[in-house]
Amino acid sequence: QVQLVESGGGLVQAGGSLRLSCAASRSISGINVMGWYRQAPGKQRELVASITSRGSTNYADSVKGRFTISGDYAKNTVSLQMNSLKPEDTAVYYCNLLDGRLRNYWGQGTQVTVSS
Repeated sequence: QVQLVESGGGLVQAGGSLRLSCAASRSISGINVMGWYRQAPGKQRELVASITSRGSTNYADSVKGRFTISGDYAKNTVSLQMNSLKPEDTAVYYCNLLDGRLRNYWGQGTQVTVSS
């Protein structure tokens, strides 16, 4: 069974930066989209950013200009550079890989806490 391992979460002050990384435990073929989601307490999980196999990116309006997603489809790794962090960015962040058969692979989640 494939596992996605995330790293890079933690506690940071408002205005600071963090970089999240995610790697698959083994190669997964047919991945079309890689992305990051987040879920804050009492809220639904939401898409933060995604990148397709062709390099097209998509960002939630709330993070545009502050977050940057990058991915390596050959290695099934995806990263999220988060700058100018705000307290409202506090959440558990999950990496996600979606293949051509619409199968989702999820990481276990990593906590990001931004203090004011």
